[in-house]
Amino acid sequence: MPSIRHNPSLSSIRNLIFDLGGVILDLSVNHTLESFSQLSGIPREKVRQLFLSSTGFEEYEKGNMDDAEFRSFVRQTYSLQATDTEIDQCWNAMLRGLPANKLDLLNSLKQDFRVLLLSNTNSIHLNYVNSTMLPIGGNGSLDDYFHKAYYSHRMNKRKPDADIFEQVLAENDIRAGETLFLDDNTLNVKGAARVGIKTVHLETPDFVLDYFHA
Repeated sequence: MPSIRHNPSLSSIRNLIFDLGGVILDLSVNHTLESFSQLSGIPREKVRQLFLSSTGFEEYEKGNMDDAEFRSFVRQTYSLQATDTEIDQCWNAMLRGLPANKLDLLNSLKQDFRVLLLSNTNSIHLNYVNSTMLPIGGNGSLDDYFHKAYYSHRMNKRKPDADIFEQVLAENDIRAGETLFLDDNTLNVKGAARVGIKTVHLETPDFVLDYFHA
């Protein structure tokens, strides 16, 4: 790909922390809600309400449930008689694509910055990304596109809480003021800003490409 032309606002930045879904990975939660609606027969709006009000989805992202416990939680929440495979297919339906030009961008940025990933995610999603979504002939793991990758379910922490950002800063011995965090979620951006990290709120899926002039 063409060489990256860095945004002038990056002159004091040495470290980049990327969110995954909606930033690098194309994401549509609506596809999962629709899939659960079709599988359960529950109206989509009710599925959405249960998704937003049930704490189990966030607990799974914090690693407080294993995969089997999460599937049981989903069955209970949506009154499902469904196989593990059917539940996983619905859950993974929100993962829409991993554009090659964004992966190329990460590889290019690694030449000039320390590039980190900080994602609120879970093992079913991460396994699907690594086994199914990475380009053939590319890196063997999503981790390989970053100097270090952090996943909420392995850290038992979740954005936007301060402790997850503080752990990333401390483990990499980096300064908040020299670090830029890019996320599509306003709450996560505010959480990073509260610990002194510089931030960019991504409002469109391709914003990251425009920002780095890729």
